[in-house]
Amino acid sequence: MRVTWTRDEGVWRLVFLLDPEDETTGACTDGTPVELRTNSCHVHTGAGGGSPHPDLLALSAWTVVAPWTRRRVTFDRPISPGLAEALRTGWGVDAGPVGEDARSGTRLAVSYSGGADSMAVAAIFPDAPFVHFQRVSHPRVPNRWTHYRAEVLADLARRSGRELHIVPSDLEFLLSRPRPGYPEHHAVTVGALLLADDLDLGGVALGYEMGSRWLDSGRQADRFASDNPMWATHGPWGRLYAAAGVPLVLPVGGVSEPVTMRMALGSDLAHLVRWCLRGDMSGPCQKCGKCLRKELILAAVEGRPLKTTLTARSVPARAWQQPPPYPGQETIEYGCARVPGIETTPFATAAEHLRATVESTRWMDRCYPPAIDETPEPWRGEVGAYMREHIGLMTADEQRQVEAWTAV
Repeated sequence: MRVTWTRDEGVWRLVFLLDPEDETTGACTDGTPVELRTNSCHVHTGAGGGSPHPDLLALSAWTVVAPWTRRRVTFDRPISPGLAEALRTGWGVDAGPVGEDARSGTRLAVSYSGGADSMAVAAIFPDAPFVHFQRVSHPRVPNRWTHYRAEVLADLARRSGRELHIVPSDLEFLLSRPRPGYPEHHAVTVGALLLADDLDLGGVALGYEMGSRWLDSGRQADRFASDNPMWATHGPWGRLYAAAGVPLVLPVGGVSEPVTMRMALGSDLAHLVRWCLRGDMSGPCQKCGKCLRKELILAAVEGRPLKTTLTARSVPARAWQQPPPYPGQETIEYGCARVPGIETTPFATAAEHLRATVESTRWMDRCYPPAIDETPEPWRGEVGAYMREHIGLMTADEQRQVEAWTAV
């Protein structure tokens, strides 16, 4: 793989050329199959991000080309020995040229989507800048997904009153499958990486919660996994980001989605929370699968019946009419155990299969302490203090429930 970055009038352009042994099909780190459609993308950083450290450019590119690269990656600028070693040990690829010093920074930025999870992170770090990555159309790939209202999410972010850096990019259109989408989940941080030197960033905070970090509920696995390769600090991506001087920080990695929802609703930004990708400025669409799932969480947190016009026969509810495992199953268990009248909702079948109770899901109301321990310094103390004061820590028995959890 050969990677080249060029910049013109505030726009970085990435072009990559495959080596003979590389492939146009592959899988991202969580196992999702991906197929390549085109080999270039643009990232609009505006006046900022004019001369990032070569490690930042290399890391940004790797979040895009990792699924296709088999033996080697050649960047257009020398990288540090530490970054090259992280690529060698994490992916088994030879990376170069090598010949740059390592970089570092001091500030933490929040990769801000406006959803409940990233808003929960913002509640912990009220002074951290937001970097919002905004999908825009690609000049060579037709946009047949105009129902995705990326401009709405960006407008809501502008209303936050926080230091905000919006970075439009067409990199999600690189793929023919899924389409559109990120080659690696980590590509959402490309904007923060290209701005990291300008903002003096020494860490990037993301809203991945307990299910994503520890339970891998969804595609990669369906049980507790302390060595999650995507988000563990000692995993390949964790080591790679640390080598580039911007370690991954998961402030809510020890709490469940119901807890991040409570945190978001108690935040000064609660009126801006938006998980739906299809709604307009008036609110979420209330018709998609994500809205249905988040409504289950909201109803559980607020202790009320489900409010939805969707039925068990509707397409968005189809996943819940089958036996488990379910994506994000621990959260479905939590909701089914708490929502009054669950047997008359689209989750009735799931509730019958899961037979969860308030007691069996009580561990999800508190923080899993090892998540605090793996938070990089200097933010570990702040995360730990917040969790102890506002959420509470799991008991030893509750920690064992996390570590014994399985979806099947």
